[in-house]
Amino acid sequence: MNPYDEKHDQSQLTHEEKWIRELLRQAIPPIGNDAEPAHDLWPDMLKRLDGKAAPVPWFDWALLAGMIGVAAFVPASIPVILYYL
Repeated sequence: MNPYDEKHDQSQLTHEEKWIRELLRQAIPPIGNDAEPAHDLWPDMLKRLDGKAAPVPWFDWALLAGMIGVAAFVPASIPVILYYL
């Protein structure tokens, strides 16, 4: 049982506090003696790490080319570009 429940009478709670408490009880399931995952998660993590990386979108390449172009034609902009990286 929650120590907060023992110290404070439930009748002193407002309607909003009771509503929030009920929402929290619904959102967070109680943790029993079985707090461990059903199986080992490390092999799944290794599979994800070995998997194919997501491709870089074309828009990122266009932004990079634009920044290089601006830096080539306006060299004074290089510190500004580096500042925002």
